[in-house]
Formats: sequence, structure tokens, C-alpha cells
Amino acid sequence: QVQLVESGGGLVQAGGSVRLSCTASGRTISSYTMGWFRQAPGKERDIVAAVSWNGGSTFYADSVKGRFAISRDNAKNTVYLQMNSLKPEDTAVYTCAAARNLWSARSGYDNWGQGTQVTVSS
Repeated sequence: QVQLVESGGGLVQAGGSVRLSCTASGRTISSYTMGWFRQAPGKERDIVAAVSWNGGSTFYADSVKGRFAISRDNAKNTVYLQMNSLKPEDTAVYTCAAARNLWSARSGYDNWGQGTQVTVSS
């Protein structure tokens, strides 16, 4: 079992930037696909971005392409989400997740963090 802890959320003005971190413990995530999801109030949880086991492949939701960047440092057992040009509609709880496969952007996630709130003010 992998334990995931997110950090870096908070309140930011529209147009600003935030970097989220997700640190894993319990076992190495070097052979896992890692993803970031978000859930806004009253909406379903959606995938935001995903990265393959070695960082060689990435996936982004259309709504964040060109603004967000996912990366990972397997030596630190950590995944990052750099969020730029933030918009009020990016406000949500952001959660990282791990899938026990080398690359599958949308499925197989069975380890979840608790989430971190990101609020973008207009």
C-alpha cells in the first residue's frame, strides 16, 4: 500500500501560480503511473494530469493544457503539479493518485491522497 500526502495548496489570485507536491511513503512509486485529480463543489472528480512511471509520457485534460505541468522525481518519491495562469474555475480540491502500472493515464488508480484545496480568487 502506498500512502500519498499532498501539499502546496492555498489561496491564489487569478493569473497566479501554485505548485502542488505529492509525496509517497510505504513503497517506491517508481513503477507507478501517477495522476492528479480535482473535484469542485457539486461536481464529479476529474483527472487533471498524469505521468508515466519514468516521466516519459504525460496526459493533460483539455482545460489545463498549456497551463499546468506534471512532473515526478522518483528519487524523492514525489510528484508535482505546476499550475500557472490560474483561473477561478480551477478552484477545487486537488488529489494525487497512484496506479500500479507503468502507463495508463485514466484508469487503475487504487491509492489516493487526502487532497489539498486550491482556491483561485478573481
